[in-house]
Amino acid sequence: MSRAAEIAASLGGILARIDAAARRAGRDPAWVTLVAVTKTKPLEDVLAAYEAGVRHFGENRVQEAETKFPHLPPDAVRHLIGSIQSNKANRAARLADAVHAVDSADIARRLARAAAAGKRRLAVYVEVNTGDEETKAGVTPAGAPALVEAVRALGELDLRGLMAIPPPGDTRPHFVALRNLAASLGLSGLSMGMSDDFEAAIEEGATVVRVGTALFGSRS
Repeated sequence: MSRAAEIAASLGGILARIDAAARRAGRDPAWVTLVAVTKTKPLEDVLAAYEAGVRHFGENRVQEAETKFPHLPPDAVRHLIGSIQSNKANRAARLADAVHAVDSADIARRLARAAAAGKRRLAVYVEVNTGDEETKAGVTPAGAPALVEAVRALGELDLRGLMAIPPPGDTRPHFVALRNLAASLGLSGLSMGMSDDFEAAIEEGATVVRVGTALFGSRS
């Protein structure tokens, strides 16, 4: 089987699982966006995924995105899903259609200025550290309302919702907590769930799932 055929087969399995998880929760599968996480994968894999039907692509690092995003067809949607360093906010805003890890008002302001300079509006998600992990980025749940208010005040940013990367283990309670927090803030977008747990995330309301390993195989 060719590499392109492998990716197409993996995609078919993932889409079937998304469909089943959504239906179990009484949700329309069309409400769930699959973002193919292409971290460490070659451009050939990215383009094979596009040919198989993927239209949303995610990268963790600005530098790696700069080597791939410009080669994507015009109708592809480009997501930056990793933390944005303040000195890379300008580049991030030029590269991406959506930024998933806004974790401070300073980053939000920098992204807004860069978006304004490019005469565009940038979709963003506020990252919440649901597990209160010292080694992870994200605003605390208690700090989320203030950050959401700050982002909403920036007209160049289109706040879509909340994003989280729960600690390993039983992630479902974190998905529930993020959903409840988003609802309390009047937000409907939930970027949550990865290869190991995207079905549970969908059952708990995810609107965006970020899947890499299940689609492309283990990273080298």
